[in-house]
Amino acid sequence: MDLKLLPITSLPASRPTAGVRPAASGASGAVGGGFSGALKTALNSVSAAQNESTRLQKEVQMENPKVSLEETMVAIQKAQIGFAATLNVRNRMVQAYTDIMNMQV
Repeated sequence: MDLKLLPITSLPASRPTAGVRPAASGASGAVGGGFSGALKTALNSVSAAQNESTRLQKEVQMENPKVSLEETMVAIQKAQIGFAATLNVRNRMVQAYTDIMNMQV
């Protein structure tokens, strides 16, 4: 499971002033779609870790000599940590959305 975020290398020379949106062509960028791309990649990574963990658990239960219990336990822990991090991100995003919706205009 690899949850690395790529550095932003293509920043415009000058920052836009308040109220001015950047050009639509740079919105998706080469960084994989910005926040949504990074979130999708992270969710796919967590899902892959959970699938790998499940596969290794089944292999251990079938007493496959090529799969060690230690390897399986590490995969389970990686999947649990990834899921907990995803759950925290989701909770913070919901809280931010709630805070924005409760703002007075």
